[in-house]
Amino acid sequence: MTRAPRIACIGEVMIELAPATPELMRLGVAGDTYNTAVYLARRIGPGAVAYVTALGDDAQSDHIIAALTAEGIAPDLVERVPDAVPGLYMITLDPRGERSFSYWRSHSAARGLFSRPGGLRPQQLDGMEMIYLSAISLAVITPEARDRLFDWAQGYRRAGGRIAFDSNYRARLWPDVETARHEVARFWSVTDIALPSLDDEQALFGAATEAQVIRRLHEAGVRGGALKRGAAGPVALDGSVLTLAPQPEIPVIDSTAAGDSFNAGFLAALLAGETTAAAMAAGHSLAARVIGHRGAIMPRQTDQPA
Repeated sequence: MTRAPRIACIGEVMIELAPATPELMRLGVAGDTYNTAVYLARRIGPGAVAYVTALGDDAQSDHIIAALTAEGIAPDLVERVPDAVPGLYMITLDPRGERSFSYWRSHSAARGLFSRPGGLRPQQLDGMEMIYLSAISLAVITPEARDRLFDWAQGYRRAGGRIAFDSNYRARLWPDVETARHEVARFWSVTDIALPSLDDEQALFGAATEAQVIRRLHEAGVRGGALKRGAAGPVALDGSVLTLAPQPEIPVIDSTAAGDSFNAGFLAALLAGETTAAAMAAGHSLAARVIGHRGAIMPRQTDQPA
């Protein structure tokens, strides 16, 4: 049985080309906040997650709508733009399973999100229990749209809404590091649940220890969330460390969506009323399984708790 969405994930969903064999690519649907939306929807139920983006009216946009609907994600907040197309990216893997990306997204419909006359506005998210977005969500929209979203976020939080944010930093998406740093810093100031990766924070704000990153987030007003450290496991923003039980070594097939899936496991646990420690364990466990599959989204039949 479907229900009204509790959480809206904002960003860009794209066509993904991922290696299937040395000669063939597999067609998928992915994007950082979309990946989180998929794994969230699998955990908290059909219709409980909405995705907020803009797509075109072409066949690939229809394919994306079909994919997100099949995952139980509500499509009501997807803006359809005539004569527009979605972005596309290709994954390249090194021998260790670490990924790099090539993008074709400069004409993506998502770049006009919250900007088009008569299009979506942040006010349409009023009433959601939680909003989730990333620095990539901010990078792909216009400066005016970022201002509109930031101004709305302040009132949304005063009305009792919660914002979860991941400073997922991709330098090529920003005009310069100063702009990225400014935007991420001001969105930290309206964040309730922070889900940064240590390496992103260090790249964006300069070399820093874990303690310095946590202190800076506290100074920005953030009190909840976790700092991701890859295989070392996350650290809660209160400084507590997840104690990792010994596990069989899992080969890294593809590290795509490791952080995105951690975010989904973490947020799903929080929405279920679990503690931060339990949420970190859920996120880490999910990410550990995702990196054992090719592409951002592992098959539904294999997506079962360990």
